[in-house]
Amino acid sequence: MDFNFSKRCEEYRAKLLAFMDEHVYPNEKVYHEQLEAGDRWENPPVMEELKAKAREQGLWNLFLPEAEYGPGLTNLEYAPLCEIMGRSPVGPEVFNCSAPDTGNMEVLVRYGTEEQKERWLKPLLQGKIRSAFAMTEPDVASSDATNIQSRIERDGDDYIINGHKWWTSGAGDKRCEIFIFMGKTDPDAEKYKQQSQILVPRDTPGVKLVRPLTVFGYDHAPHGHFEVEFRNVRVPASNMILGEGRGFEIAQGRLGPGRIHHCMRLIGVAERSIEAMCARAKSRIAFGKPLADQGVVLDQIARSRMEVEQARLLTLKAAFMMDTVGNKVARSEIAMIKVVAPRMACDVIDRAIQVHGGGGVAEDFGLAYAWAKTRSLRLADGPDEVHTRAVARLELKKQTPPWVYSE
Repeated sequence: MDFNFSKRCEEYRAKLLAFMDEHVYPNEKVYHEQLEAGDRWENPPVMEELKAKAREQGLWNLFLPEAEYGPGLTNLEYAPLCEIMGRSPVGPEVFNCSAPDTGNMEVLVRYGTEEQKERWLKPLLQGKIRSAFAMTEPDVASSDATNIQSRIERDGDDYIINGHKWWTSGAGDKRCEIFIFMGKTDPDAEKYKQQSQILVPRDTPGVKLVRPLTVFGYDHAPHGHFEVEFRNVRVPASNMILGEGRGFEIAQGRLGPGRIHHCMRLIGVAERSIEAMCARAKSRIAFGKPLADQGVVLDQIARSRMEVEQARLLTLKAAFMMDTVGNKVARSEIAMIKVVAPRMACDVIDRAIQVHGGGGVAEDFGLAYAWAKTRSLRLADGPDEVHTRAVARLELKKQTPPWVYSE
């Protein structure tokens, strides 16, 4: 594996770093002030201003490897760029690279019809609308997606949808216009052929936003995570994605890149947390000397650096394998990094909080928010336990011969 980034990756890195310094970091406070001053479920005006500037500079839709829709970067090239965007809580959206839109756009690019692409993919690529992914359900253990009970039933030229979803990220945003909904079309089919995915416009009769779900008290507005009811929702049969019984196939194609994107962003969060930890340690005096001279703080900084570097290398390896041998062969590496990166980031942020003392658990430094958001990612796109189980099963399949002891 080549540890040197490509020339075009380095060019994008330089542009991104400059853009973040000049536009994103200085406007984080403006974004939150505008959000608090207006309707929390409406996009603050400064976000649209930043998006326009990013698009003008060609820093747009960088996540898509398909050159027809973006710059055609590989996963390995995108990884360091995604890390830079992830350093700011508002960064990914500025460049139209935020979840769940990235995953939903990938679904439409790879599996959508021309009609579906024209109606939904085009405005998503332009950043004019946002989307949501409705999969998890409150009444079943959704870590096993075969448990999903929502129904998608054919009725002439339409499908009728009934289901109760939650943790539907993005549903609260007033710009959200489309859901990708996963449910059962045939409960009697083979286990992994029962589910399908279908497009449901948000304004369709029968779609009801029940309530926003908070994460450790944060509502993550204007994006949000919502509980949503679908009651006798009727959509055209042409809204079905790929075909009946293809839901798991689509999910695997969607979640592979989505999982590693989360990990890339989390490395950026961890890097910024280390910077905050070091700045605080240098500026505070305790027991007659700077925190930076205290052995326990030095240990926290050192451990954080080592853990970030380990996670970054595993992320780059997974990205490299996705590019060279495909997501299926790289599934163990993808599963491993999905466990390693959120745990690492939680630990690094927690140490930064500790070094900040009481200020760390307040909102003055953004660390409490970062920890809460990061902790939720140990559950998003499958909990740690599902991924560790997958890694173990793949390891066992290698059929390593037993040790043979000779006299």
